[in-house]
Amino acid sequence: MSMKNAYLLSVMDNLKAKNAHEPEFLQAVEEVLESLEPVVEADPRYERLNVIGRMVEPERVVMFRIPWVDDSGKVQVNRGYRVQFNSAIGPYKGGLRLHPSVNLSVIKFLGFEQVFKNSLTTLPMGGGKGGSDFDPKGKSDGEVMRFCQSFMTELQRHIGPDTDVPAGDIGVGAREIGFLFGQYKKIRNEFTGVLTGKGLSYGGSLARTEATGFGLCYFADAQLRDNGQSFAGRRVVISGSGNVAIYANQKCTQLGGRVVAMSDSNGYIVDENGIDYKVIQEIKEVKRERIRTYLDYVPSAKYVEGCSGIWTVPCDIAMPCATQNEIGEVSAKTLIANGCIGVFEGANMPSTPAAIAAYQAAGILFSPAKASNAGGVATSGLEMSQNSERLSWTFEEVDAKLKGIMEGIYAACAAAAEKYGMKGNIQAGANIAGFLKVADAMLWQGI
Repeated sequence: MSMKNAYLLSVMDNLKAKNAHEPEFLQAVEEVLESLEPVVEADPRYERLNVIGRMVEPERVVMFRIPWVDDSGKVQVNRGYRVQFNSAIGPYKGGLRLHPSVNLSVIKFLGFEQVFKNSLTTLPMGGGKGGSDFDPKGKSDGEVMRFCQSFMTELQRHIGPDTDVPAGDIGVGAREIGFLFGQYKKIRNEFTGVLTGKGLSYGGSLARTEATGFGLCYFADAQLRDNGQSFAGRRVVISGSGNVAIYANQKCTQLGGRVVAMSDSNGYIVDENGIDYKVIQEIKEVKRERIRTYLDYVPSAKYVEGCSGIWTVPCDIAMPCATQNEIGEVSAKTLIANGCIGVFEGANMPSTPAAIAAYQAAGILFSPAKASNAGGVATSGLEMSQNSERLSWTFEEVDAKLKGIMEGIYAACAAAAEKYGMKGNIQAGANIAGFLKVADAMLWQGI
């Protein structure tokens, strides 16, 4: 750990003692605190009023039982979570993740990151996150519906359009949001913008599906251009094949890049001619099949078992869009050795601290997820605005607002890094810019 500030070290030590069994959460907090040293040293109020100590502790953690009936009539039980981390600048906002790896540490890390990400969008949204260890993979629509209804039966007590507005994340797409919204409406007898990522027929926003992937590319494009580079003619590797990865493929192809590899949890495909995002969309969103079936559509492509090997595919630009800690030190050094000029994060915290240290030592461009994948929650914020006004904007209007927000986030991160003597360090800039707005609101509101 490179921190030297006594106050920040004491906050971190205290957090480690209380949360020793939560590695993802501790990793997320430590990464932010290291960036904040110059900020804390410049303003004694943060220590005097223990702003950081308050910020690393969630305002509320809800954990609950989710019983549901499978297709064979058997009662199953999962565990549900909602962590309401910080509401200083607006109602809690953040996704719901359905995946077997979900536990309290994962949800707390995601909620903590969300606080800074939402702050960076400039929209009035606090940070929260939730989910369950339920696995929607291989489940029927009926099983997913019954699970979602049981999940919402409990969650509805803790959320609301002016309190906490969940959205989707891994394992939660349009189908799941629809079932969740239907149950909320049924129990509460109200039609409000309590969830984002809704279908267009019941209050959803155009461009929301594309938003995280498009936003990632708008951010990357701004950072590349600021460093005299561009997507034009570049080989791009995108891990994952969910919502973020599919639309990152579409937008970076439009910007002149060529996506040569994508993956899912089983393995990865390589298509030197450029992977067609519409085929991945068909496989993943319509048929819900594994990525290897891409070869049925494009026989000249290659499939390799095991998803971690994707980072051995030579590329100029890497966009990890799968899950946390998917790029370790070895993969990072392989990317660098193969001539990668930039890593732009689409998933939440996909690079380990050792991987980030390798990027920085090599001097390649790097954008942290809390900045570069903020397009999804930014467009969720735009969806909330449309719901409040009872109207719908065009795709072009939402897309233009998204592009402006992402370019604004890059500019804010770059400016904050430069102001605190770390020019070009977008990771530090994102943490500082995100922190300052939340900390200022907390100072105004008292303890």
